[in-house]
Amino acid sequence: MQSLDRLRPLALLLLRLAIGIIFATHGYPKLFTNTANAMNMFVHMGFPSYFVYIAGVFEFFGGLMLILGLFTRVAGILLAGEMAVAIWRVHLPMGPITAVHNYEFPLALAVGSFALACFGAGFISIDALVFRNGAKSSRKPRPKDRD
Repeated sequence: MQSLDRLRPLALLLLRLAIGIIFATHGYPKLFTNTANAMNMFVHMGFPSYFVYIAGVFEFFGGLMLILGLFTRVAGILLAGEMAVAIWRVHLPMGPITAVHNYEFPLALAVGSFALACFGAGFISIDALVFRNGAKSSRKPRPKDRD
C-alpha cells in the first residue's frame, strides 16, 4: 500500500486534469461559440437564460484552474455545487432510481470535484508552489528541527 501512497501526487494530477478538461470543454461553448443555443437549453430546463454565463464561467475558468492546480479547493467546491444543482434541478425530477443513467456523469463530476476540494491539488500543482512556504511557516517546528 505504501507504493500506492507514493503515487498520490500523480493520482491527484490525473484527477485534476481529467475533470478540468471535461469542465473547460463544456464551459467553452457556453461562453464563446454556442451561447444562444445554450441559453435556449437553459430556459427549457427552467433556469433564467443568463445562467448560461454563470455556468460557462464556472465550468471554463474552474476547469482551467483545476488543470493548473491553482485555487483547486475553491474551484472544486464551486464545480461540485454546480453539478449538485444540475442533478437536483434537471436530472432527479426524471426519477432518482430509474434514471441513474441521466445523472451518472454529473454525479461523477460532482464527487470528483468535491474530492479535489477536500484533498487539494497535490504536490504537482501551482498551489503547491505558491502556498508551500506559507504552509511550512505556519507549522510548529519539531524539537529535532531546531538548532
